[in-house]
Amino acid sequence: MLVAIVLIGFILRGPIIAVAPISGIMRADLGLNAAQFGLLTSLPVLCFALVTPFASFFVGKGGANFSTMIAIIGVGLGSIIRSAGGVEAVFVGTIIMGAFITIGNVVIPVVIRRDIPPERVAIVTGSYTSALNVSSMITSLATAPIALALGWQIALLSWTGFVVIAAIGWLVAITPRAAIRFGPVKPLIETGAGDTVAIGTSSVPALSGTRPQTWRDASAVLLSLAFAGQAFAYYGLTAWFPSILVSEDGLSVTAAGSSSSIFQIAAVVGALGAPLLSKRIGVPLTFGIVAALWLSCPLGLLVSPQLWYVWGFTGGVAQGGGITLVFMLIVQLAMSGTHARRLSAMVQGVGYALGATSPTLIGAAHDATGAWGLPLVVVGIGTLTFTVAGLAGAIRATRRAPSAAR
Repeated sequence: MLVAIVLIGFILRGPIIAVAPISGIMRADLGLNAAQFGLLTSLPVLCFALVTPFASFFVGKGGANFSTMIAIIGVGLGSIIRSAGGVEAVFVGTIIMGAFITIGNVVIPVVIRRDIPPERVAIVTGSYTSALNVSSMITSLATAPIALALGWQIALLSWTGFVVIAAIGWLVAITPRAAIRFGPVKPLIETGAGDTVAIGTSSVPALSGTRPQTWRDASAVLLSLAFAGQAFAYYGLTAWFPSILVSEDGLSVTAAGSSSSIFQIAAVVGALGAPLLSKRIGVPLTFGIVAALWLSCPLGLLVSPQLWYVWGFTGGVAQGGGITLVFMLIVQLAMSGTHARRLSAMVQGVGYALGATSPTLIGAAHDATGAWGLPLVVVGIGTLTFTVAGLAGAIRATRRAPSAAR
């Protein structure tokens, strides 16, 4: 199951990032201007926000196993259509891909809550979020060389190989034989609502005695705000970090693009390190450390831009650790499979809705001032939101942990 979750993580971000390194080639071939091409990276994030309620409903009706398989197939279908050539195919394929990735975003925390023993949730969540960043790094580095050799359509189509591997891994993971032989959890009967009953055990109830109202839960609201701050800062820096390096540090466009990848690569350190650290010092203290690293990134770029590699690294560690901790807290707070699905949908829906506005707002701030001071302050507001809401949410969730984990 761990391997399957990691393989699925490889297809939930990499395909989106793949268009960025070949933007020049695709724009020239398709006749798109910069604003039109920018939609190819912003549309999936908008899908994350707009499709999340429908994805939650779909997961609730179809169950986690079926929904996960459909998400994998849908990502592959979108990738194939996007690679067919032509402007219409590119945009339709991108929208399809974004919609099915949204289902994957919602269902994976449900699967982790359902199938992973509590003592392993942290490291499995960290492995999953690491896969998101590793796949982004691989596609960023390899798509351009493939496009130059074989064309941009083949370059984008080549990443469907990850989809095939993820589908095989998932099918193997959910077979009864795999559950009996390898998993510490006994075979599960899945209900349509996404809850499960373990055969021969009553440790995982199919139905909770209460029906939590996520939108009235202060912990859920705080986690939503924390994820919004995380997503806002992440997508803002992902979009504008190379431009900051060109303007403030005099790097060439090519050098800035490759140098800014430290922000993505360092995320693996945070994604794997945050769960390990939280086991030793607890989630709230770990959250505080991650928040301090997040705050240091825009502040450092503002006061000492020449040390961009330091701030890129600290910000990268923070964004990898931040998303991992939020997902860990979603699983920790969930009292049932249905509750996990609703929490996941709420937190990600709010977070991605606000995160999708970040590149535009930061760009507008730069256009208004002609400098990067105000835009970095705007990023800082996102990291401050993550800090305040996240710390409060982590403390509340930790106090509720015994009841939530029953």
